Amino acid sequence: MPLTLLLGGARSGKSTLAVRRASCSGAPVVFLATGEAGDDEMAARIARHRAERPARWTTVEEPVDLAGALAACPAEACVVVDCLSLWASNAMGRGFDDGEIERLAEETAGLAAGRGALTIAVSNEVGMGVVPDHPLGRRYRDVLGRVNALWAAAATEALLVVAGRGLRLEEDGG
Repeated sequence: MPLTLLLGGARSGKSTLAVRRASCSGAPVVFLATGEAGDDEMAARIARHRAERPARWTTVEEPVDLAGALAACPAEACVVVDCLSLWASNAMGRGFDDGEIERLAEETAGLAAGRGALTIAVSNEVGMGVVPDHPLGRRYRDVLGRVNALWAAAATEALLVVAGRGLRLEEDGG
């Protein structure tokens, strides 16, 4: 069944588009949230995202074990993974090395692509701006770029989202 990857900048409309697509799927929806409320600003952001989702949806909050959470979802459910950017950050913060993060990303993307129902994954595209001046920022940019590429390779559809609109990313056949 299809795996859709929605990539874009912060506040570009990725999550809103994911919610809209999941709502149109006709299936029950499981929302896998990877964010953790480490401060008041993040708590408010999480609250805004919760308010955008229908109350009948199941929400699973899992900051690191994305594969385990995804495997536990009902086979018929549309799953929204929001977001891979925070998942990668959480894994880095817990001491996972880059190779382990990539291995987990590839494994989880394969699991998502092999599901019987639609899976929609959301992630930030952080490699299009200024090169971070701190080594940790550069590491994060590089790791997330590889995570995004692994999910895009497994996806049947990848969109770059800007201002709430999606631009289909085509695979280069050459």
